[in-house]
Amino acid sequence: MTSYPQRVKLVDVGPRDGLQNEKQPVPAAVKVELVHRLQNAGLTEIEVTSFVSPKWVPQMADNAEVMAAIARKPGVRYSVLTPNLKGYEAAVLSRPDEIVVFGAASEAFSQKNINCSIAESIERFAPVVEAARAAGIYVRGAMSCTVGCPYEGEVAPERVAYLAGLMRGIGVQHIGVADTIGVGTPVKVRKAIEATLQHFDINDVSGHFHDTYGQALSNTLAALAMGVWQYDTSVAGLGGCPYAKGATGNVATEDVVYMLHGMGIDTGIDLDQLIDAGAFISEHLGRPTQSRVAKAVLAKRASSAVCEAV
Repeated sequence: MTSYPQRVKLVDVGPRDGLQNEKQPVPAAVKVELVHRLQNAGLTEIEVTSFVSPKWVPQMADNAEVMAAIARKPGVRYSVLTPNLKGYEAAVLSRPDEIVVFGAASEAFSQKNINCSIAESIERFAPVVEAARAAGIYVRGAMSCTVGCPYEGEVAPERVAYLAGLMRGIGVQHIGVADTIGVGTPVKVRKAIEATLQHFDINDVSGHFHDTYGQALSNTLAALAMGVWQYDTSVAGLGGCPYAKGATGNVATEDVVYMLHGMGIDTGIDLDQLIDAGAFISEHLGRPTQSRVAKAVLAKRASSAVCEAV
């Protein structure tokens, strides 16, 4: 019998990673309400926004406004993405509990995404990490394209190990292994995590799996079997990758919670409230939730309501 973690922590990245590529502007009040609904559902870490140039990511131009409007809940960590020192200096004014820096295991993706090489990206992040840690702010790193790249194809585990080593070298405290375009399968994900474990302890590693090919839950299960107990997920399956045609959002938080609870693994999350949060943002965006679990539960609720009305 495989021994799985007894408790799992989920970081909902929907407000940031999920909404950043939306073409239609999402009002700050809606983003704040989403954060409130997520924390009320039991999420203890939420990736709220990013401090990047509004020229490149106009959806996140209201970052400071959103951070200021959140009614912070004790025990909840609020993280923000900061790509460079300028972004960090703006972000720190909003009092984040954690900052996130990101790099790609693929040179081509790094060039397309942030217009620099992997080594150059690490040089940009080094002063950010140093400043954050000096200020007592926790630093999380995200490694994109750890199993596949839209430009290079498969990514070798050695590339993942290389990036993880660079991240560790500049002082990153926690690292996320991301299948950014959702092409990974369990064995590939296991190899990427094994490569990461050359530089980070299992307690400092998380999974971040997109569901483009329907493999995100399988990949989560594979990571669970390795002892990974922290994951990035996105309410309602929000998100995608602008540099990978057809790539869908992160695995839906609702789907992961349903699976974990069915395995007897504690998350501290109320699934019904989480589904309500996903329904809220999906309604605002004018499209159905991408969570399979939420679709099933919402249909069941509607059916029950009809039966009661008859």
